[in-house]
Amino acid sequence: QVQLVESGGGLVQAGGSLRLSCAASGSILSINAMGWYRQAPGKQRELVATITRGGNTNYADSVKGRFTIARDNAKNIVDLQMNSLIPEDTAIYYCATTPRTYASTNMAYWGKGTLVTVSS
Repeated sequence: QVQLVESGGGLVQAGGSLRLSCAASGSILSINAMGWYRQAPGKQRELVATITRGGNTNYADSVKGRFTIARDNAKNIVDLQMNSLIPEDTAIYYCATTPRTYASTNMAYWGKGTLVTVSS
């Protein structure tokens, strides 16, 4: 089993920045690809950004150029730096990981989420 704990959410004005962090613990061998996902009210959960253990990244088109994902393999931490936030970024953000090399929407382990609210 893997436990994921997110932190760093909150309320920010449009144009501002937030940094989310996720710490993974437990069965370390089950931690490979990691990612951030979000679910806005009334919408399905969507991929935001993912990163492989080797550092290959993937971003949703809606966040490219504004968000940056990074990880520390030694500490099993994955961060999401969010800049130029817009109200449409308001959502619960979830951290996830999988034993697989690449992330997908079907990740094995999920955190409980952290709320990000962007005011206009």
